[in-house]
Amino acid sequence: MPPPAPLFLSLPSPPPPPLLPAHHPRSPQSVSLSVAPPLASSRRPALPTCPVASPRHSDYFDPRAPPPPRGDGGYGRPPNGAHEGRVFTSYSIYKGKAALAFDPRPPQFVPLDSGAYKVAKEGFVLLQFAPAVATRQYDWTRKQVFSLSVWEIGTLLTLGPTDSCEFFHDPFKGRSEEGKVRKVLKVEPTPDGNGRFFNLSVQNRLVNVDESIYIPITKGEFAVIVSTFNYIIPHLMGWSTFTSSIKPEESRPYSRPQSAPEYEWRR
Repeated sequence: MPPPAPLFLSLPSPPPPPLLPAHHPRSPQSVSLSVAPPLASSRRPALPTCPVASPRHSDYFDPRAPPPPRGDGGYGRPPNGAHEGRVFTSYSIYKGKAALAFDPRPPQFVPLDSGAYKVAKEGFVLLQFAPAVATRQYDWTRKQVFSLSVWEIGTLLTLGPTDSCEFFHDPFKGRSEEGKVRKVLKVEPTPDGNGRFFNLSVQNRLVNVDESIYIPITKGEFAVIVSTFNYIIPHLMGWSTFTSSIKPEESRPYSRPQSAPEYEWRR
């Protein structure tokens, strides 16, 4: 007698779980039937997630944007106890006999009766020369300083490969101590033509000092100086502050006394 035909039982498929587990191939000899637990009691397995930046987040820092309203030293604000908005920066060059630091100083503003501000004094770049006392050691207590004005910076920017320039300063000019302090800064090309010498000579009769400090500047270092000077000039003049304060919604017609040449070009 032939064996009885196998019986097949068809059951409705349970609803799929919210998150399907990983599929593993089964052996043809092993078949098992499993029923998914109720949805209310099921837990999704923890899966690794990929960090995705929010579309509203940006790593670009807009210098025109105001700092966040927080005083805990967060991004864009100084820590507690520091002056609000004060940032100090410098470009320093260290050589065997001396070190030279370039430190920008901001312009000075005065308030007007209208509530606006006016530039009272342009900023400058302070050059600080420190002599070396040992290998990679410099005595900043004996430093000599020289303030580069905007037009002096412009003179440095126009130097050709073989050009040189010289600046003379008397800090007490127009005062009773005039002539007692003499500072001369010379910038001239190196003999090989691949750099420049910055030489500062100071004669101070008030403290009996007669010193000369020079430092060689490579072509690459001078390129950094030139690029930095080109960037900082509008800030030293206060023009960057002016442009950042322009608000189109607050603009109004500007009127000036009309003259014949000006009126000719107006429409």
